[in-house]
Amino acid sequence: MYDYLIVGAGLFGAVCARQLTDAGRSVLVIDRRPHVGGNIYTEKTEGINVHVYGAHIFHTNNRKVWNYITRFAEFNRFTNSPVANYKGELYSLPFNMYTFNKMWGVVTPEEASRKIEEQRKEITGEPRNLEEQAISLIGRDLYEKLVKGYTEKQWGRDCRELPAFIIRRLPVRLTFDNNYFNALFQGIPVGGYTKLAENLLRGIEVRLNTDYLADRESLDALAGRVIYTGPIDAFFDYRFGPLEYRSVRFETEVLPIPNFQGNAAVNYTDRETPWTRIIEHKWFEFGLDEKGRALPKTVISREYSSEWKPGDEPYYPVNDEKNSSLYRKYKDLSESTKKVVFGGRLGEYRYYDMDQVIGAALECAEKELSGREIG
Repeated sequence: MYDYLIVGAGLFGAVCARQLTDAGRSVLVIDRRPHVGGNIYTEKTEGINVHVYGAHIFHTNNRKVWNYITRFAEFNRFTNSPVANYKGELYSLPFNMYTFNKMWGVVTPEEASRKIEEQRKEITGEPRNLEEQAISLIGRDLYEKLVKGYTEKQWGRDCRELPAFIIRRLPVRLTFDNNYFNALFQGIPVGGYTKLAENLLRGIEVRLNTDYLADRESLDALAGRVIYTGPIDAFFDYRFGPLEYRSVRFETEVLPIPNFQGNAAVNYTDRETPWTRIIEHKWFEFGLDEKGRALPKTVISREYSSEWKPGDEPYYPVNDEKNSSLYRKYKDLSESTKKVVFGGRLGEYRYYDMDQVIGAALECAEKELSGREIG
């Protein structure tokens, strides 16, 4: 008999398992996939750590989280500086002076600011949808070339049909700073995220290819408590109907060249290009192998956004009014399952950055160990 059964060997489950084990609790971790790490899983191809479930760039301003996670991996100095490709025109992301110079030919922050202010005036009153919200923040030109097409591909809907709150704040920098994240700490684990997950789970029993929902009764009998990180609606057999997600499909290929696009991430912001972005994985680790040698080949992944359907991997919760209301029903129902704690992106139907996942997992474990209620 274990003290804890943890369903899911992703970041939330692995951190909980580590904390509970270190505090003397007996823990069993299970995962339906054949690997640990959940969506942060990386797989080595041609000496390159490929982000199998999409790009993951660790960034945080939370010193406690940074000090914690760096116990389990050394992080490199990678800085996220994506590029936008609009029909062959290249722009810097986030919106900064390089972007404004390319868009309008302006060379001073004052000129850029004046241009943005001039275009923002198009929207009067409270923005009624995403399009109006974006224009009210950055103006028509930036919206049309760098936001509209990308967003419509990502969400599968016209920007005028999307709620304004999806783009609450677009970062506008009147400097030449290309760092996408305003984070004190940032980087990629040296050797890939899988090594990080394995270090978190070292010495802990893990059973892979184990589907909790297919064998719930016998698995529940193995432990006094369950920490469940799968979809909350699936746990309750979709009693109130399924929650909606956006999913992502990847086309990954090895190319016999050393450099495809010269950057880790290039977003394709026109509506006509079917993929949202291309990831060139080697640049997360500067195109070098573990001995610092240049890699002769490259691996790229094209990302295609789609509506989630059963059998697909759920990625982004659709946190609109309808789904938020539906989640609250499942959340209320979960209060009655005293043996089970729900956590993580799918268990809480919430978009989490990695540092937020770690912070939430540390809090969950702390509450378990102190006997306080979770929630």
